[in-house]
Amino acid sequence: MASSALDSNPTAPAATAVQPSPQPELVGRGQVALVTGASRGIGRAIALELAQAGATVVLNYAHSADAAAGVVAEITAAGGRAWSLRADVSNEQEVEAMVKAVLAQEGRLDVLVNNAGITRDGLLMRMKIDDWNNVLDLNLTGVFLCTRAVSRSMLKARAGRIINITSVVALMGNPGQANYSAAKAGVIGLTRSTAAEFASRGITVNAVAPGFIATEMTKDLNHEAVLAAIPLGRLGQPEEVAGVVRFLAFGSSSAYMTGQVLQVDGGMVMR
Repeated sequence: MASSALDSNPTAPAATAVQPSPQPELVGRGQVALVTGASRGIGRAIALELAQAGATVVLNYAHSADAAAGVVAEITAAGGRAWSLRADVSNEQEVEAMVKAVLAQEGRLDVLVNNAGITRDGLLMRMKIDDWNNVLDLNLTGVFLCTRAVSRSMLKARAGRIINITSVVALMGNPGQANYSAAKAGVIGLTRSTAAEFASRGITVNAVAPGFIATEMTKDLNHEAVLAAIPLGRLGQPEEVAGVVRFLAFGSSSAYMTGQVLQVDGGMVMR
């Protein structure tokens, strides 16, 4: 299961501690970013990174109110600005209400990071329809709903950056993850179609495809097998994904990029 944490393996190469990228300039100052699924893991790292870049960050969560509040407190303690709100991104009404709340409070929405996701793993022949539907609803339909909800204000402003978190399993498949792989592959198709629709209005839409990242979602994987599949011989860190998201969200040199999928996978897909 890619795009999500693993316990340390004493036989594996030690991962270099990764800190949020230093920001000599607050490139996100004055901008507002909404990050879904931001209470932990990759979403948490993205929220911290964008706040460090100077943006006001709105953290979406579905169940982990205390964890989201902790991230908000961490950002504000460092001198940043952030707040959180609950919404199930697979629910149309809740997504519309969430985006309206952000626009009502902030008056603008410059960056959307579609990060929220779940796994319900199992072999296809034994997979329950609810496990299929729940993963597709949150991981794919949720991206559609959030993108559609922010599109109105971004199209009117003729500016915006949308970053969708997909996964390397969308590109290579993974046994036991037919639902997750299908949803994440759908995110790539959605990213490229949306990029084509929005380009004339100055809105860029790109995707980031993490490999095996050290978060809760990968903690129970087989250490030896996972590391053997990674040419760099270690897990990625959430901050490494977050740095790529910051580049797509605020980088002046990413302004001419749209419809792209950037892999942060330690070289997995090149095999």
